[in-house]
Amino acid sequence: METNSYSSVPLNQSAVATAVKRSSFIRRHKMFLIILLSALLLLFSLTMAFHAFVAYTLARPHIDPLRSNPAAAFGAAYDNIQFPSVTGSSTLSGWYIPASTAAVLPGKEQQTIVFSHGYGGNREEIWVPIYDLAKAANQMGFNVVMFDYGYVQPQWNLTGGLRESEELLGAVKYAKDRGAKKVFVWGFSMGAGTALQAALQTRDIDGMILDSTFVLEPDTLYHNMKQEAKLPEFSQPLVHMFFPLINGVSFKQIPYQTVKETQYSMPIFFIHGKQDLKAPYDMAESIFAHQNEDSGSQLWLLENDGHELIYRAHKKSYLQLTTGFLKTLSEAPPKPIKYSGAR
Repeated sequence: METNSYSSVPLNQSAVATAVKRSSFIRRHKMFLIILLSALLLLFSLTMAFHAFVAYTLARPHIDPLRSNPAAAFGAAYDNIQFPSVTGSSTLSGWYIPASTAAVLPGKEQQTIVFSHGYGGNREEIWVPIYDLAKAANQMGFNVVMFDYGYVQPQWNLTGGLRESEELLGAVKYAKDRGAKKVFVWGFSMGAGTALQAALQTRDIDGMILDSTFVLEPDTLYHNMKQEAKLPEFSQPLVHMFFPLINGVSFKQIPYQTVKETQYSMPIFFIHGKQDLKAPYDMAESIFAHQNEDSGSQLWLLENDGHELIYRAHKKSYLQLTTGFLKTLSEAPPKPIKYSGAR
């Protein structure tokens, strides 16, 4: 009878322990890598989502509802109006305020001021406040157009002046269609920058008053991002990347360089404060410096004033200078000024 004999092999306890430790280390290492990669992926996703949200909200600012109207604010009769942008791509709503009959001289040609409101506001521009200026213009004998840019409506987003300039030109055309022989644009903040874009495309604007001019370009965008959210420098290219993807318009389409270098065909009165934290004053200085010396353009630069706060701080001087500028332009015969474009 055969028997199988087995010889036992003694286990090396040290080797077993080492193998167990190695296996445990490998498992822990893999788990650590998985957790690290998951955390990095989550951080990356959150960073991308945050900057996409910033790009989204920049083009869709919160807009307060209208609080009043010209009749309630200063007793002026007005028409509720609608008109298309000059390309017909959007329809705008606003008010048309006929000139005060007491201020209109017999036989005097009609002249209209179109107000161009800023980012985050509507036709009322309550922080200026614009009703005071509309009243002054109306009592001088000007018709007044106050309107909302398309992005005030929930179905539209901001385009940095591209569509907005077409909408402003639609307002200018509306004023012309109602009989205005001269049209002046009075713009604030981004509404002033939009006016400069619009003026590149037409000769139907006879003069402009631009308060706290904001031109959307990479530098001014990042300047405002730092003011509002203390965002790091790497945020700028990320917002630039997401902005066209989400909003359908690229910063490269905005002619900010042309705006800054153009000699315009009409007199412009630039008003700006050196303490402006949203629109650096040196841009207004630079644009003014490009205008012809005999163009009639002016610059009023204040040492201690901020963004769109100049009228509140200097009401008497503000009205004297702006109405004086308008009076000069309204009484002057048409004077051709050579348009040289960017240089």
